[in-house]
Amino acid sequence: MVAHAYTVAFEGVEARSVEVQCAVTPGLPAFSIVGLPDKAVSEARDRVRAALSALAIALPSKRITINLSPADLPKEGSHFDLPIALSLLAALEIIPKDSTAQTVALGELSLDGHLVPVQGALPAAMTAAADNRALLCPQASGAEAAWVAACRVIGAKSLLDIMHHFSGQSLLSPAEPGEVASDPTARDLRDVKGQERAKRALEIAAAGRHHMILIGSPGAGKSMLAQRLPGILPPLTPAEALETSMIHSIAGVLEQGGISRQRPFRDPHHTASTASIIGGGRGAKPGEVSLAHNGVLFLDEFPEFPRTVLETLRQPIETGEVMISRANAHVRYPCRFLLTAAANPCKCGYLTEPNRACSRAPICGEDYLGRISGPLMDRFDLRIEVPPVGFEDLDLPPTGDSSSEVAARVATARRIQTERFETTSARTNADAEGQLLDEITGDDSESRDLLTRAANRFGLSARGYHRILRVARTIADLDQSPDVRRPHVAEALSYRLVSAKEA
Repeated sequence: MVAHAYTVAFEGVEARSVEVQCAVTPGLPAFSIVGLPDKAVSEARDRVRAALSALAIALPSKRITINLSPADLPKEGSHFDLPIALSLLAALEIIPKDSTAQTVALGELSLDGHLVPVQGALPAAMTAAADNRALLCPQASGAEAAWVAACRVIGAKSLLDIMHHFSGQSLLSPAEPGEVASDPTARDLRDVKGQERAKRALEIAAAGRHHMILIGSPGAGKSMLAQRLPGILPPLTPAEALETSMIHSIAGVLEQGGISRQRPFRDPHHTASTASIIGGGRGAKPGEVSLAHNGVLFLDEFPEFPRTVLETLRQPIETGEVMISRANAHVRYPCRFLLTAAANPCKCGYLTEPNRACSRAPICGEDYLGRISGPLMDRFDLRIEVPPVGFEDLDLPPTGDSSSEVAARVATARRIQTERFETTSARTNADAEGQLLDEITGDDSESRDLLTRAANRFGLSARGYHRILRVARTIADLDQSPDVRRPHVAEALSYRLVSAKEA
């Protein structure tokens, strides 16, 4: 007696369809699972046996073989419990065989037969929709999976509820999508006193997704500025929200199935390992760069991160994706993020303050910021000096525009870029390169002459030259100017030529 059920195995953000085949044949009583299962999948036989025993279902004294096909694809995770149980119930003719063949199932079983929520329900629903099947999952995971409108999602509390559903005794109602989460603690840009130049740079970075580093004394407001960056970014589009939520679903960080339209903001501690930043570990899970996809990755105390961690950022910054290579798997995750870094000018932090500078200046600053390699520093479009704010300025009323006012200008600039790149793979000015970059920046002789002279004078690399062009295009978009003019290039140069040593 052979029965079939379907589930998925995860490869990055992709969920590959897996057929669960169950054969109950004469022979010595045994329960085996084949098809490259990991430890969690192999232990499913004990959880399934206990769950069925709790429902007063005794396994026959025969040989039970579960095959996970394709057999050469590694299977990892506890979500295989439910499809294994369903295929076994179908093989024992307790539930109809055709019902399991029309359903993609995933869920972990507790010993009393209740279903435990699992990771990856959202990408599993995408695969189920592509295969024209329904998705059966724990009730707690149904809210996130229900965001895939093309898939019928059924959430259940226990294995008994599923048996009643398939037998027609008590049908389960489809799951409803979770709430669109909002952040009531959003910080306003007007809370930052002074720092008008840094606020302007923040607006430019948000408008064109330009990477930025803030260098200044302790307490100058670098972290305050970075924390207000999500408040001026435009909300995620529906496609971006689904794309980002799929990564968060794989990582298990979606809260109660809610999908947020606010761009993610990730700020790992400087003791983070390479695997936690880039991704990897058991199951090659996504790292912070992927969890910040379509959002902001803020690295405070930037030079304090291990050198190996910082250098691994160079490729993801350029390509917008990261490949995690293991002996038995190559997993690709998207990671198109806005990198914002903050650093003190030296180890003690007071290199730029004459009254408090240490006796080792300027060697102190050179040694400290020298931990950031030249190729990595070259990838920052905006390098901003953040001077300390005077005590008398702290008592003054707020100045400058609020986050909502800045966000409106950023949204206008983003709409211009969306229309500009509608027929290309680029999304923002930071993505433009080659002939496309030349087309969007134009051939204004004055602006090109200024940039050429600056490149020769300061020894800019080809990457630095092109990044200045992209920033100038973003500044022109904020001015709603169809052409990149000399003032736009001049402002872009002013943000680029503040070197680490000068700061």
